[in-house]
Amino acid sequence: MIKRLVIALILVVLVVGGIVGFNMFRSNAIKQYFANMPKPKLTVSTTVAEPMTWKPEIQAIGTVSARSGVDLTVEVSGVVRNIAFKSNEKVEAGQLLVQLDDAVQRANLEAEKAQAALDEQNLERAIELQKRQVGPQSNVQQAQAAASASAAQVDSLQAVLDQKRVTAPFSGTIGIPQIDIGKYLTPGDVVATLQDLDTMRVDFTVPEQQLPDLRIGQSVRLGLTDDDLKFEGKVIGIDPKVDPSTRLVSVRAEISNPNGALTPGQFAQVRVELPAEDNIIALPETALTTSLYGDFIYTVVPADKDGKATTGKVDANDKNQNLVAHQVFVKTGRQSEGRVEIKQGVKPGDVVVDAGQNRLTNGAAVTIDNSVQPSQVKGDQAGSGPQ
Repeated sequence: MIKRLVIALILVVLVVGGIVGFNMFRSNAIKQYFANMPKPKLTVSTTVAEPMTWKPEIQAIGTVSARSGVDLTVEVSGVVRNIAFKSNEKVEAGQLLVQLDDAVQRANLEAEKAQAALDEQNLERAIELQKRQVGPQSNVQQAQAAASASAAQVDSLQAVLDQKRVTAPFSGTIGIPQIDIGKYLTPGDVVATLQDLDTMRVDFTVPEQQLPDLRIGQSVRLGLTDDDLKFEGKVIGIDPKVDPSTRLVSVRAEISNPNGALTPGQFAQVRVELPAEDNIIALPETALTTSLYGDFIYTVVPADKDGKATTGKVDANDKNQNLVAHQVFVKTGRQSEGRVEIKQGVKPGDVVVDAGQNRLTNGAAVTIDNSVQPSQVKGDQAGSGPQ
């Protein structure tokens, strides 16, 4: 009985040992297989870092307004007799827009003109008699005073009559009428808005650190979106003080608006152009990765058979060349039109990954495919920014 038990125990040990040995052999074989299996190459697109002409800009958001704009009001009370304009009509300076009832004022003016004419005749008669030494000098003085008073009264009544008319103070586009025929108006009631839309101005603010870069006459580009900065103008005013609560400086620019595409009150993207700088290295913003440890990029460098980085030239057209990604921490500067200035960490000629780096690690094997590039930076499309 004991002999059989020992034989059974030995068989169990052999079976268990065989199973454990087989599993160990299989695990080791799998490890060896994956260890010797070549690492898959990650496909990336690249750009070559080269010195370029950098056109820095001051970016801001502003509010558009008309160079000349006013809400037209009446100066005196009265009943609207005539509305001489239509909504969105072009009007000229001095053009009649609204006529209030002025019948009483016209009658008073005509009566005063008659009295002024009579006083003028009396003055001429008194002067003639004085020349003939028939009338005294006092009569001439009294007639002169009466004639002057009558003329002043005519001017006064004419001014009152003119106040019954609302005219355009400048040429522009008139808005929607805020009144109707027969409506009684009092001083200060708004008739309509008048805006000169041919030339606009935009008010915006910039940080106080950028105040030294601003000059009267600097070129300005403006648009309703970042992708369409089609309006051009120049800086016409810079506030001489910094707002102590916001640390911002107010700036005003004048923009040509021949087609009326800009409307007063709109928000707009503003770019103040600064002098161009040469020999600046700038990369597409897509090449830069931000982390808790700092900003970094990936460059592509040649590798030996063991996958270790070497010195040499990268040939993007050579599919058989061994290439690896090399992580480089950089110091960045200004940003403009989809590009970022690299102050430190990149040298001319470096091949930089601008798409596909989200899967990369330092030393990862890569292959270059520049047939599919990220969207062209806006600076290259618009002919501005870095060149």
